[in-house]
Amino acid sequence: MHTIDETLNALVKGFMPVLYAPDDPDFTSNKLANGIEDTMRSRYQFWEWPHGVGLFGLWKLYEKTGDVHYLGMLEQYYDERIKEGLPGKNVNTMAPILALSYLAEHTGNARYIEVCTEWAGWVMEGGLTRTKEGGFQHRTTDDENPGQLWDDTLMMTVLAVANVGRMLGKESYVQEAIYQFLLHAEYLCDVKSGLWYHGWTFEGNHHFSEAFWGRGNCWVTIAIPLFLETKGLPESVRRYLETILVRQINALVPLQDAGGMWHTLLDDPSSYLESSATCGFGYGVLRAVKMGLLDQSYLEVSKKALQAILENIDENGVVQKVSYGTPMGKDTKDFYKQIPLRPMPYGQALAMLFLMECQGMRI
Repeated sequence: MHTIDETLNALVKGFMPVLYAPDDPDFTSNKLANGIEDTMRSRYQFWEWPHGVGLFGLWKLYEKTGDVHYLGMLEQYYDERIKEGLPGKNVNTMAPILALSYLAEHTGNARYIEVCTEWAGWVMEGGLTRTKEGGFQHRTTDDENPGQLWDDTLMMTVLAVANVGRMLGKESYVQEAIYQFLLHAEYLCDVKSGLWYHGWTFEGNHHFSEAFWGRGNCWVTIAIPLFLETKGLPESVRRYLETILVRQINALVPLQDAGGMWHTLLDDPSSYLESSATCGFGYGVLRAVKMGLLDQSYLEVSKKALQAILENIDENGVVQKVSYGTPMGKDTKDFYKQIPLRPMPYGQALAMLFLMECQGMRI
C-alpha cells in the first residue's frame, strides 16, 4: 500500500490531465454554454466550478508544502485563462476566484488582484441576482434558477467573496458572506436530521425532491471550517456555524457504509458509493476534531474513509467513483442515481484536501 505522501504525489501527477481534459461531456455535447457564440463559449471550457475547486486544492497543497512547482502550475493556468479572456460571470464561474484570491495576495500580482476585485465586486454590486430575503440566486452558465438557493453556492461563490473582502479590507464583503451562510443554513439545513437539502426555491417554497445529496452536503462540511478561519467573525456566528457543522457530522456518521464511503444519496443505500463526498466528509471530520469540536473517537470515521479512498485512486493518480456535475434533482431523487461517474478536477482536489489533513496523524 502506498503511503499518504506517495498518494498525494500521485494525485498531483494525475491532476493536470484531468484539469485539462478536453472531453467534458457537457462541453463537447454543447450542453454547457449552449447558445453562447463560439468565440466566447470556449472560455467556459476551463473556467467553471470543477476547475475552481480543483485549483483551490492545488493552492492548499502549495500553501502547506511551499513547493514552487505547485505555485508555477497555478500561475501558468491563471495566466493562460486571463490571456484567453474570461467567460461570463455567474455562481459557478466565480469558483476559480477563490484560489486566485489567495494567489493574488501571495504574489502581489496586480492583474490577479484586478480580476478578483472585478469579480467579487460584480457579486456585491448587484451583478448576481438575489432571491427573496437577499440570498445569492444559484445562477449558472446555462440556467437562471430563479428564486433558488443551492448548498453548492457556499463553496463556489460565498467563500471567494469573503476572502476577497478580507484581502481588500472590505468588511461589507465578509458581512455579506456571514449573511449568506446563515440564510442558506436556515433554508437548507434539515432541522430533524442535521443533513442539508440540495436546494430550496422561493417559487413554491419547497426543497424540490428533498434530496440529501452527498457532494452537496460535503460542500457544507468543507466550507464551514474554511469560513471559520476568517479572522474577526462574531463569536455568536462562530458558535452557530460550529453547532450546525457538528449536527451534520453526527448525522453523517451512522450513514457511512461499512467499507468507509458514503452514498450519493446519503440516506439511500441503493444509490452508488461516491468518492468526492467521502473525501469532503473525511476532511470536515478531521478539521472539526482539530478545532476541538469533536473528540478523538471521530478519527475512526476518517480512518475508514481514508482506506476506502486510497483503494479508489488508480495507478495514474486519478480518483475513481467521482460523480459528474449534478444540477438540481427537481422531481425525483432517482435523478441523482443516474449521474455518471468519471474523473473530475474536484475529485482530485477533494482527495488532496483530505489526504493533507491526514498527514502526520495516527489514523
